[in-house]
Amino acid sequence: MLIVRAPVRISFFGGGTDLPSYYNIHGGAVLSASISKYFYVLMTEQPDNKVQIISADLRTMQTLDNLQPESVEGDLQLPLAAIQHVGLDRGANVFLASEILPGTGLGSSGAVAVCLTKALSEFTERPYDRYGIAETAYYINSALLGHPGGKQDEYGSAFGGLKHIEFSADGVVVHPLDLDPALLRELDSNIMLFFTGASRASADILQQQKDACRDARKDTVTALDEIKAMVRRGLALLTAGDLRGFGELLDEAWQTKKRVAQGVSNPHIDALYDAARANGAVGGKIAGAGGGGFIMLYCEEERRDAVSRAMSELGAREMLFRFDYDGVSVVYDDPFFGSREGSGSQWQLVDLQS
Repeated sequence: MLIVRAPVRISFFGGGTDLPSYYNIHGGAVLSASISKYFYVLMTEQPDNKVQIISADLRTMQTLDNLQPESVEGDLQLPLAAIQHVGLDRGANVFLASEILPGTGLGSSGAVAVCLTKALSEFTERPYDRYGIAETAYYINSALLGHPGGKQDEYGSAFGGLKHIEFSADGVVVHPLDLDPALLRELDSNIMLFFTGASRASADILQQQKDACRDARKDTVTALDEIKAMVRRGLALLTAGDLRGFGELLDEAWQTKKRVAQGVSNPHIDALYDAARANGAVGGKIAGAGGGGFIMLYCEEERRDAVSRAMSELGAREMLFRFDYDGVSVVYDDPFFGSREGSGSQWQLVDLQS
């Protein structure tokens, strides 16, 4: 038995500059963190080269009579596309489960593709490095399934921790941030997430951004240039230990983000954000492309209770989390399945950094 998990992510600055339509021309950058909410894939062997896929979240299943899916359509199109692209060398049961609903702005589709890529590559004993996992997962989502998003979701899930990611036509480079542990703990503690009560399909918003970059629309490109510049400013503030300034920059980023495409915000989101600010939140923004999902806030300790009460009164539910430092990881690996070596029947914990 093989169990793999992949974290979702929160993006502080640079979202939208990870779209190829922007970064292939201008270069992109994102400052983001993986968080302790996960997507899981559990795999076991299945005789007779059959493949059975079960999704706990979608409450559906599908059985293939061979190792190569003939189509990648329907509710299980993402695992079908992953199996088709990465491949299987023997029959398998593939069980999928998530701690996060889709369409919440935390990069769940990227985490699903990353987790499947890692699980399939480990199951077939053809493991990829983290860059290979992220690129393969992005190819599955973008090229095979036609999702219009950028690359930050896949890289945010494959690599753990707080990181600065640079995107260009020449490739992607991930820079883990080496901050004072006390500062990192304070930042972790002061970031709050609230579910706005509605998931959303980000495809329309992302397609607007993609089309605007392709057509070189000045307003969108200028806004994305400003958003990219905030990555450097955010890094400088973290290096200087100025977390309040970091929170204030989040507010500036949110005001700029709303100029990128229609539908990024709406009256409900604006009301939630205004209430949070009125009760002491320093700054924040909607997670992901916008339109719904989670709202992220920076709030110092003495104001967190007041902000939580105000958000709860408006129907927004807080989700507790911590930063994740492992990225995509093998959680359990039974040494007896397939050709793996080992003895005994106990599950073994493996190195989460592998």
